[in-house]
Amino acid sequence: MPQIWAGVDIGKTHHHCVVLDAEGKRLLSRRVLNDEPELLALLADVLVIDEDVVWAVDVTEGMATLLISVLLNHGQQLLYIPGLAVNRASAGYRGTGKTHAKDATVIADQARMRRDLTVLRPDDEHTIELRVLTNRRADINADRT
Repeated sequence: MPQIWAGVDIGKTHHHCVVLDAEGKRLLSRRVLNDEPELLALLADVLVIDEDVVWAVDVTEGMATLLISVLLNHGQQLLYIPGLAVNRASAGYRGTGKTHAKDATVIADQARMRRDLTVLRPDDEHTIELRVLTNRRADINADRT
């Protein structure tokens, strides 16, 4: 049984991650650049809190591909909660307005409470495509240097 849940609100250049414990207490809240070294640092910091973590995202394409690839390549459990579900659930949480931190909190909390979310696996067709794209990106970056 997981002990912590990390919800990540996906943004264009930055993501926001909130980590909750089993009682819903916030253990970490951080804005991170959508950059592999920063995502790896976030992963390491979350694993220091507890190695039994479930990650959840509200987007599986575009800006989320690097994060998803990093998490799955490091053997992390990852759930997908549709953005519409996050939007609907958000109405039941305190605070007005839409912020990335609030959305990340809703994502983490929904992952903590719900058992009907889609699990993203390393052998899914979508995940395999992400891995190919990420490897291609690494090759292009290596060629530049």
